[in-house]
Amino acid sequence: MAIETVREGEALIAKAEGRISSVNALKFQEELDAAFVDADRLAILDLEQLSYISSAGLRVILVTAKGLQGRSIKFALCSLSESVLEIFQVSGFDKIIPVRDTQAAAIEAISS
Repeated sequence: MAIETVREGEALIAKAEGRISSVNALKFQEELDAAFVDADRLAILDLEQLSYISSAGLRVILVTAKGLQGRSIKFALCSLSESVLEIFQVSGFDKIIPVRDTQAAAIEAISS
């Protein structure tokens, strides 16, 4: 599991890759916290290269979303593979956190 960040206009985009499980969920949380420290208004988590996420990983994303909301930073997810999207749908997380097909769509969804 690795995270890389890029800035796209007003949005700070963190790209996660690999697998997130209970084994590395704490490291994932630390890397997300570090990645979004410079987010000023919009934060996107791009999961295109993520092959698996466990319930521990889902919890990290929920904690991250709540933390960003507390800082008035809008948050969305994008580019989920079919298998990862299914996990978000079954868990209901797609109803809590905006999920979009592309980075551009995610940015547009939370920009207004």
